[in-house]
Order: sequence, then structure tokens, then C-alpha cells
Amino acid sequence: MNLKLIECVPNFSEGNDMGIIKQITDEIESVEGVKLLDVDPGKATNRTVVTFVGTPDEVCEAAFRAAKRAKELIDMSKHQGAHPRFGATDVLPLIPVANITMEEVVEYARKLAKRMGDELQYPIYCYESAAFEPKRQNLAFCRSGEYEALPEKMTKPEWKPDFGPATFVPQTGATAVGARNFLIAVNFNLNTTSTRRANAIAFDVREKGRPVREGNPITGKKKLDENGKEIWTPGTLKGTKAIGWFIDEYGIAQVSMNITDINQTPLHLAFEEVKKRADERGLRVTGTEIVGLVPASVIMDAGKYFLAKQQRSAGIADEEIIKIAVKSMGLDELYPFDPQKKIIELMVKDQKKQLVDMTVTGFANETASESPAPGGGSIAAYMGALGAALGTMVANLSAHKPGWDDRWKEFSDVAEKGKAYMDQLLKMVDEDTNAFNRIMDALSLPKKTDEDKAARKKAIQDATKYAAEVPLKTMELCYNSMEVMLEMAEKGNPNSVSDAGVGAIAARGGVYGAYLNVCINAKGIEDLEFAKDLENRANVLLRKALELESEILNRVMAVISK
Repeated sequence: MNLKLIECVPNFSEGNDMGIIKQITDEIESVEGVKLLDVDPGKATNRTVVTFVGTPDEVCEAAFRAAKRAKELIDMSKHQGAHPRFGATDVLPLIPVANITMEEVVEYARKLAKRMGDELQYPIYCYESAAFEPKRQNLAFCRSGEYEALPEKMTKPEWKPDFGPATFVPQTGATAVGARNFLIAVNFNLNTTSTRRANAIAFDVREKGRPVREGNPITGKKKLDENGKEIWTPGTLKGTKAIGWFIDEYGIAQVSMNITDINQTPLHLAFEEVKKRADERGLRVTGTEIVGLVPASVIMDAGKYFLAKQQRSAGIADEEIIKIAVKSMGLDELYPFDPQKKIIELMVKDQKKQLVDMTVTGFANETASESPAPGGGSIAAYMGALGAALGTMVANLSAHKPGWDDRWKEFSDVAEKGKAYMDQLLKMVDEDTNAFNRIMDALSLPKKTDEDKAARKKAIQDATKYAAEVPLKTMELCYNSMEVMLEMAEKGNPNSVSDAGVGAIAARGGVYGAYLNVCINAKGIEDLEFAKDLENRANVLLRKALELESEILNRVMAVISK
């Protein structure tokens, strides 16, 4: 779950000819690193909403190819549909999903918009967070008058597009490229069949709220201000839209909600607020239905929130945190909640076989085989991961120790820190093998011409540098993880202090093993200054790790000998 991921949800002005849509989505699927998640055509709207996700550069490439194909296939001069539109590729928003900021996504959106304008030669407007001026943040403003208004708008200076020519292109129209927050569509199940009561809860919580009425709050006349406008009482949840409805399929009423800003209103807090308002009205939320997919952070944050309410440590496996979220919000009430199909990062996860996915026996056998990888660098990272895991275990046991209930948060924080080190070191197990394979790939490059030889030599040097940097990173992670073992030797459950000691030994073993790999790879680096710097940093880390191991073991023995 460490990849930078963004989602793209382009809307194309074609909803009837699936042959055209297939040609457009084929362009998206032609880009490696992109996963097509959904294709939703609408006949009445004559519009198709496509959803795909991937790493930023690859998503932008796929979006460009799709827009280019749409320009070739869709003729806006003949388009009719019930939905507002002004271009073949009507809107093209980029959405942060994981490990990326909105500011970064804005830059990607603007770069994509510029490329579309320059290469496809038609008007491009930037909207929402990518807008260059406040009034263009609103998509409805950018699209005002729709396609039919474009000929006149293109003659006015205030409608000069952000990119591309200020020229009406009859076949293509214009496109709005934007950056916006992730939207969660969610339904909260109620133990009632009353749409009116579901609506009442929706009006309680949605940001817009409900109109103020004179007399009876339900049937009374709407109250107006001095300008004749309706007066509204805002709801309790920012960045949300909601309504109540009845679902024949399940025979229940639901509060149907769009969370348009998950930073202001996370899913778990929306659940808690709807639950509270339902309880006030004599109702109960029996479960939650997520429509579509969500980022891992949405479910992980929910799981950690409910663990904290239980005063339990969150330094546990991601799978267990997800289970807590599923059960706490009833995500599996109507049908099974499959994380592999509902969490974006898991759906796009590389299915290539990883060393860390092997059994313990399988990993040992693979290491013992005649294959040179996994080698010492991967084993060093795995030793470090096991050391961090032991430190994390002591923290989790301490958080659950009877009589230490008031200290659960202290130990939960340590456990989360230890688990973070463990996760990073597990990643380094495969990364060290990947680094070795890069050297092998470079060695196999052609060397027939002088240009070939120069390119091969550079590739070998670049790969060798990387192969030395990876174990140095492993050293840093192993050494830093020893802070967890030190803290647990001092404050943790004394019955588990020996585990903290073994963890320190394993982590030090990881540092020393990775050190040897830094040294042997540094010998092959021709940039002597670069190599010397790596060796100096490695020597400092090794010395500090040995000193810290000694301190931890002294503290462990002091507890054991009491």
C-alpha cells in the first residue's frame, strides 16, 4: 500500500455505441500501471463514466490517450443527451487516492491539461482545485451554456481557455480537466421502512441541512429572510450530501450519502453521526453499504478509530484492522465485504510473486537453492523485520496487560511505530532482490558498438549504486527500529522482556548483514566519492547499532535478574 495512486473519472459524451466506448477504454488499458475499474454507460444521458486508477504518470498517459481517441470517434455536433455537456471528453478529474497530496495532483492535472491543449488543439478549462481563477472552480460555471454556447464564448476574452486555442472546434467541443477530493458513495441501513424518517436523519446530518419552517417543523411554511430567500439550518457533517430512500431489494430504508470531502468527514465519523441521529429518533443503523471502491486509508482509519474506542492497540496486521472496521460499521450486512474488490490499493496490487508472500519454509528453501537471490541483503532485511515484529509484540502484550489499562494508548503508539518499521523492512526483502536483478539485467545488455558499451557501462554503474543504497536503507530501518526494543526493555511487560532482547539481536543482525552488502557493492562503484560516502554512513550506523544493542541487552538482563 505504499504506491502513489490517483484515480481518474473521465466522462465521455457517448452512452449508446459501446463499440466507441470499447475503443476508448482499450486505450486506457494499453497503459501498464493502470487498472480499469468501472465503465458505466447511460443511454438517456448519452454519456459514459469511466473509472480507472494507477500511478500518476501512467494515469495521465492513459487519460491523454483516451481523450485523443474520443476526439477521433465522437462528433459533438450530432450529440444529444439529458446530461449537461460541452465536449467529447466532457470532464476529466484526477483524484488523490494514496500517498499523494492534492497539491501534487493539481500539478499533474494542469500538466495533463496543457498537453491536451497543445497536442489535441481544442479548448481546455481547469476546474475545482486545478482552477487558475476562483470562478472556474465550479464545473457548472465552466460548462455554462453547454456545447451550444461555445461558438459565442470563444469570441470573448473572459472565456479564453486555460490551455489550447480559443477556437470553437465543432466536432470536439471543450474539456474540463480538474483535481478534486475522493468522493465516497455510502448508504446507511436503518431498521425501518419509513422513507420520511430516513430523510429526517439525512437532513439532520447533510451539510446543506433543512429549511427553517414557521410553526410545524415538518409541514409549516418555509421561513424567508428580508430578501425573500429561504433560511436553512445547516446539518452536522461538512462536505456531505444525503437523502433518505427505500430499497425494495432489501426491504429497508437507507440514508444515502455522498461524502465529497473525506478529510472533513471521514467515513467512520459519518457512520457515528448517522447512528447518533437515528438513535435520537428511535431508530438504529444496522449496517453500511459502500458503493464502489474506496482508498485503503478510509477503512484503515475507521478500524483504528474503533480500536481506540475499545482501548486496544492499533499496532496489528492490516487485515485485522480491516476486519474491525467491517464489523464495527456492518459493512457485510447486505452482502460479503471483500477487501480485494472494495479497497483500491488491494485491487491494483501487483500480483507478481513476492518473496514475502512465501511460507517460512518456502522462503528458506528458496534461499538455500542454487539461485543467487534472495541473498544476504534480503535475509538481513527479513531479520530486521522479525526484530521489529518482536518489539511490536511486546508493545501489544503490554497494551493488554491487566492493571495497565490506563497505559494502552502509550503502548499502542509504540506498537504502531514498530509495525511501520516491520512493514518497511518486509518491503526491503524484495527490494534487495530487485536491486540484484537490476545488475543482472544491466550485465545482459548488448555491447556490440561503442554506444552499446557506453550505455551498458552506465546501466551497470547505476544498478550497482542502487544495489548499495538499498542495504544502506535497510541498515537505517533496522537501527531505527531498535528504539522500539529499547523502550520495551525499559517500560514493557517484564514477562516479555526477553522478546525485546531477541528483537534487538535480530535487528542488529539485520544492520550487520546489510552492512556487508553495502561494502561489497561499494567496491564495484567507480565514483569513488559516492562509494566512500556510502561506506562512511554505513560504518557510523554499524557502530551505533552495536552500542544500542549492548544497552538494550543490559537493560533486559537487569529485568530478568530481578
